[in-house]
Amino acid sequence: MDYRVIKENDLFLMTDKTGDIPAGNTAGHGLYTKDTRFLSGMEIRINGMTPILLSSSAGTNYIATIRMTNPHMESDGQLILWRESIELERQRFIYEGALYETIAFTNFYPKPVAFDFTARFESDFADMFVVRGFQNGTFGELLPDIQDPQKLVKRYKGTDGVERQTHIGWDRKETTVQEDSTVAFTFELAPKERQSVTFFIAPYIDGQGPEQVPAEQAIQQLKASYQEWDTNTTSVESNLPLFDHLYDRGLQDLRVLLTDLGHGQFPVAGLPWYAVPFGRDSLIAALQMLSAEPNVAKGTLLTLASYQGTKHDVWRDEEPGKIMHEIRYGELALTNQVPFTPYYGTIDATPLFLLLAAEYVQWTGDTALIEQLMPNIEQALNWIDVHGDADGDRFVEYYQKSSKGIANQGWKDSGDSVVHSNGDYAKAPIALAEVQGYVYHAKVKLAPILRQLGKEAMAQELESSAEELRQRFEASFWMEEEGFYAIALDADKKQVQSVTTNPGHVLMSGMLQPDRAAAVVQRLVAPDMFSGYGIRTMSTESAGYNPMSYHDGSIWPHDNSLVLLGMSRCGYKAETMQVIEGLMKAAESFEYHRLPELYCGYDESIGEPVPYPVACSPQAWAAGTPLVFLQTMLGIEPDTLGSTIRLNPVLPSGMTDLTVRNMTVAQGKLSLSIQLSPQTKTPVVQVLNNTTGLQVIHHS
Repeated sequence: MDYRVIKENDLFLMTDKTGDIPAGNTAGHGLYTKDTRFLSGMEIRINGMTPILLSSSAGTNYIATIRMTNPHMESDGQLILWRESIELERQRFIYEGALYETIAFTNFYPKPVAFDFTARFESDFADMFVVRGFQNGTFGELLPDIQDPQKLVKRYKGTDGVERQTHIGWDRKETTVQEDSTVAFTFELAPKERQSVTFFIAPYIDGQGPEQVPAEQAIQQLKASYQEWDTNTTSVESNLPLFDHLYDRGLQDLRVLLTDLGHGQFPVAGLPWYAVPFGRDSLIAALQMLSAEPNVAKGTLLTLASYQGTKHDVWRDEEPGKIMHEIRYGELALTNQVPFTPYYGTIDATPLFLLLAAEYVQWTGDTALIEQLMPNIEQALNWIDVHGDADGDRFVEYYQKSSKGIANQGWKDSGDSVVHSNGDYAKAPIALAEVQGYVYHAKVKLAPILRQLGKEAMAQELESSAEELRQRFEASFWMEEEGFYAIALDADKKQVQSVTTNPGHVLMSGMLQPDRAAAVVQRLVAPDMFSGYGIRTMSTESAGYNPMSYHDGSIWPHDNSLVLLGMSRCGYKAETMQVIEGLMKAAESFEYHRLPELYCGYDESIGEPVPYPVACSPQAWAAGTPLVFLQTMLGIEPDTLGSTIRLNPVLPSGMTDLTVRNMTVAQGKLSLSIQLSPQTKTPVVQVLNNTTGLQVIHHS
């Protein structure tokens, strides 16, 4: 990863490894909130020269530490500053909507030294779509800066009538602010003396922004929030350190990606480009997190319910009952130059919303949330049956209507992701395999919950329509010659005969007939699909296969995680462990052992996984993948309605002991240990603590 990124709530900072935001950079470095870059340049110099990088770490997520030193400096034979005399330590974090950065200087020269230190700032207030090179448009103008001895304010008036400002303050008084927004300081240090300057940088929108608090107080409160997260989430300990590290990394990455818009915490999609509410991504990440912190699912459901579609709006691909795809808050969105306010062009977010609601109740027993969301659930079900199935063939299909919308509206949303065996791209309306599985899954899981709430007729209708969908799916999607399911049906109801991971998602729904489910599982771990580092999105034998592509042969951890849930629920333990072990092997090669958004689909002969050039990291549903590892290792299926927790454990190679603590199920906590029996080599379960009120049933 050639950048450093930190985030808290909806403010994030991306810099190069030195901690700078190079002026005029094309990599998108900057300080962002509300889809606007509030800081586009931040460069530090010592005596006018760039410091030398020693180390750079953002492994702790909420705080980044960067160590640097000075180059050798002399002029006309006169020593100015001996090389490596000064240690510069940059430490930054985000708290309550503001960036705090302390730069500390320590003199390791045996005599007193004096030097100049400067920090130059720029703010272009660019819209995120412009930074990413996706859009141009009509924009506002920069306003004159406001300066005083300890503050600099950069200003911009947008075409949306909003004034955006970047407030930059510092805590040293002997300062000069130059015309080019360079803040200059002079330091004099005795041997071993340490001095520092702390910057406070905050976005303001129409005069509203955060209050500054002492940096020491801010960091302590930030650390306390992370400690609370650690206390409230499920913890693991095993004799396989790689798994422990992966799981902990996933938990910490998910914590940094949480945001609260007033309805509870939910995960944004990922950094740096998707730090916004995102229907599909947020729902899948919350689903992955059920075993770690189910309250995130509640916050996600409530947040997305608040944006549910209410009308027909072609510009935004909105329809009544539809769950949104993505929302943006920048100038282009607010002036309606892009349709993301929010944009609804996603085919799977609506069934995933229903699916998550049902799974959340299975884990928590919180039927009160279902009662609260019942109007939203009924509207979402109506969208599936009416607007999602416009031609009445019982399959949910997508078709782009917005002129600036997305053409392919499943999770594989690139333009080349749905390709026929002859290389032609499928034409919409398109019915994706996994979407039908999500619909079936949602209806089957919701039915018993609704029955308990006294909605018998509604429950029966869901079960009846789910069974009809199952039968039609088997008849329409099964490719007899391939022994696999098609990725989709195109506009002419013809199978799109590529072998992909999409049908693997259907495994977790229980919709597939058993012999065909077995065929799907075996194909997914066959050499054309399984690279050794995970399951490819597309078979090497399919016409569209490209190991370097975004969706046609690359490996996506979250994609694998949904397949894993299905394999586990269908009882395929060996195949489940094969995939987990491949993903863990891949993780060893990435920075901080962090699974990225995706990586290339080359096999193990390359020697290590090949990174995808612009993969987001951290990415919510990639971070959630190790949490799914835990679910599938435990083979856990809570059923709060049936008052049981079923376990069917299996451990990966190299792991013989696994302890799980503080897992929230129902209204209590479950802790247990699993040990591999030396004699039988089978997992032995010991319940350490159970305050859930549910019976734990162990299957071997």
